[in-house]
Amino acid sequence: MKEFTVGIIGAGRIGKVHAESLTKYVSNVRIKGIADPFMNDGLREWAISMGIETASTNYQDIIRDPEIEAVLICSPTETHSDYIQEAARAGKHIFCEKPIDTDIEKIKETIEVVEQSGVKFQIGFNRRFDHNFRSVRDAVAAGRIGEQHIIRITSRDPSPPGIDYIKVSGGMFIDMTIHDFDMLRFVSGSEVEEVYAVGTSLVNPEIGLAGDVDTAVITLKLASKAIAVIDNSRQAVYGYDQRIEVFGSKGSIETGNDLPSTAVISSAEGVTAEKPLHFFLERYMAAYSREMVEFIDAVRNDTDTPAGLTDALRPVQIAKAALASLLSGKPEKVIY
Repeated sequence: MKEFTVGIIGAGRIGKVHAESLTKYVSNVRIKGIADPFMNDGLREWAISMGIETASTNYQDIIRDPEIEAVLICSPTETHSDYIQEAARAGKHIFCEKPIDTDIEKIKETIEVVEQSGVKFQIGFNRRFDHNFRSVRDAVAAGRIGEQHIIRITSRDPSPPGIDYIKVSGGMFIDMTIHDFDMLRFVSGSEVEEVYAVGTSLVNPEIGLAGDVDTAVITLKLASKAIAVIDNSRQAVYGYDQRIEVFGSKGSIETGNDLPSTAVISSAEGVTAEKPLHFFLERYMAAYSREMVEFIDAVRNDTDTPAGLTDALRPVQIAKAALASLLSGKPEKVIY
């Protein structure tokens, strides 16, 4: 198998995760370079330890390198659309963390550039590659649940991000719930037509003062006529809470949280079990690895990526409708 050469833009937490996944789980891949404006001696030492050949402060060192065939964009959201367009025009295949942008028109402009370039594109919705959620999707797609009636998604983080991040994140629906909007499309195979969202700040008043919410419930009507409910919280003190249930005419399927172990202690004092895994990297590390495997496979085999341009656009459009509903206090149609 021919060696495949990639470069990474962004050496933060998620950039490191993808570098480790490529190194450990994808055969015949060479990470030639990584770029980050905050590159320092510590990051350079880490890059050397991962076998990455060059470490730069300039992202264009990755895009302009003729040996690099694919670019992983793991930089802040506000850089994504510009970096995607530059990489596409340079003929590089692209993996980008979600979202492409918080502006719908900018996303559409970027999609047009990518389509014209003919390169492969994959958006970073890692939960599509989780073993639990894929099992739910596969059962639904196989018709084992029958006609879908109700879909319930629970997504609660163990603790909220810092206020500085909240101020630039685009809001909870863009930053956090976007994964659930994608998961709803992924599991159901249907588009969302209408959204009704209610939310408030119960976890941290400063989040409300920053113009965002930290607790929300979103009701959604699907084109399939099914109804979905998503509930979110920025703080679940017992761990990272990620659950899905699909109920239909032939039955239901649900998946709970991953636990450190399934051991349950029963005694006179009560029945106790492990709490859910506490951090998203613990919960989804295998999914991140699978995500990289399937991206490289799609490029090598000239097949469709498992999360493409439409998948990058639709959840943002749903998030915009959810925000409009939150502000209006009424159901809002999703504008496609």
